Amino acid sequence: MDTTRLEAFSDGVFAIAATLLILDVHRAGGSVSHGLLHAWPSYTAYAISFMTIGIIWVNHHTVLAQIGRVDRTFMFINLVLLMVVSFSPYPTRVLA
Repeated sequence: MDTTRLEAFSDGVFAIAATLLILDVHRAGGSVSHGLLHAWPSYTAYAISFMTIGIIWVNHHTVLAQIGRVDRTFMFINLVLLMVVSFSPYPTRVLA
């Protein structure tokens, strides 16, 4: 089969994983400047994780642009990659 359905599904997983990252960023209490200053670990973890997911997404598109068709084995390998990407919000939450 061609790669369009695989790309669409993968893009959806990447988008959801990137969206879940921001849900764990909270501003601490007090004034806005004080809250933002004390929440820097969350913002840093978000930025690093978002860039990591973005780099994987760009590389994923580069690989799929070079492949004309995919088989069942490739789809399962891609599924494992997406599982790793979708897991990334959890260690981000732990790190932050």
